[in-house]
Amino acid sequence: MTANPPSRLRADAVTAGYDKHMILTELSVAIPADSFTVIVGANACGKSTLLRALSRLLAPSSGTVLLDGASIASLPAKEVARRLGLLPQSSLAPDGITVAELVARGRHPHQRILRQWSAADEAAVLAAMDATGVTDLSARRVDELSGGQRQRVWVAMVLAQETRLLLLDEPTTFLDIAHQIELMDLFAELHESGATVVAVLHDLNHAARYATHLIAMKDGAVVAEGPPAEIVTAELVADVFDLPCVVAPDPVTGTPSVFPIGRGSC
Repeated sequence: MTANPPSRLRADAVTAGYDKHMILTELSVAIPADSFTVIVGANACGKSTLLRALSRLLAPSSGTVLLDGASIASLPAKEVARRLGLLPQSSLAPDGITVAELVARGRHPHQRILRQWSAADEAAVLAAMDATGVTDLSARRVDELSGGQRQRVWVAMVLAQETRLLLLDEPTTFLDIAHQIELMDLFAELHESGATVVAVLHDLNHAARYATHLIAMKDGAVVAEGPPAEIVTAELVADVFDLPCVVAPDPVTGTPSVFPIGRGSC
């Protein structure tokens, strides 16, 4: 088996949770550099908690998150934002803000006292809106948009940061199937262009189709990780999701595809 490339982002013995309820206990995991890593698992298994800890949105009670070899907690916020882009699970836009204004906020980490708005910033915003299909919405207020449109605008804001490390928490939420595939294809293209992409997904078939590295979680722990073709089995799905199924090759991509055994099959 080929060794994974060095990791830009890793958790070392991280314990994290909310108030006194710990979700992760001494969890260690490394995100392979240049990978499209997808984290999967049942509801409340710790997927989003792990992503929040990796992004510095949630401070661990113990352990360390390392970004490019340094403790992420020790780095200035703008420095982290220049290296790492995050799409949280739920985001609130300021009242009255337009699509173009919100996407432009993705350029904030690049602004300094002696470097204000530039042609490069404008180009990054326009490219991000074009890539996510929201250019025609640029003058609209974000609070007037549908859930799916808002989700694509938030993705555009993260893309406008132009980082090479993207963390995405359920990025296809609220999207219909066509827009889900459109966004997943976009993330795949970003990965192919050299970005490291980390996403939490509920759809195991999307995860198996797009990921180069899969992390399966259960009860706050990593129970399996590796290429989807090597770890996605009926036994793993039954263990992680408590779901009897058949795993067979996707007829389009050849990647593992999960077919649940429901009542209609009995």
